[in-house]
Amino acid sequence: MYVYILKCSDDTFYTGVTNNLERRIIEHNSGISEESYTKSRRPLQLVFYVAFNDPNTAIAYEKKIKKWSKSKKQALIDSKFESLPELSKKNFK
Repeated sequence: MYVYILKCSDDTFYTGVTNNLERRIIEHNSGISEESYTKSRRPLQLVFYVAFNDPNTAIAYEKKIKKWSKSKKQALIDSKFESLPELSKKNFK
């Protein structure tokens, strides 16, 4: 199983999970699903992926990333792992 992040043409990120990364990227870029978040945001670029042996772990990681801010996702994409804890803090003003 793979958790992946796509960068959309409108500079947003889409996070997903799949058992076949190559097929899923092709599906996203072809706009196969009318209701898909990515359909109107093509072309798409794969900017991050990680493989998991356990599907439940992959799904849990995908759900976790989907809740992250754009800046935290960008830090993950850029392999700036040391920034992730700081980006998790709420900034109340």
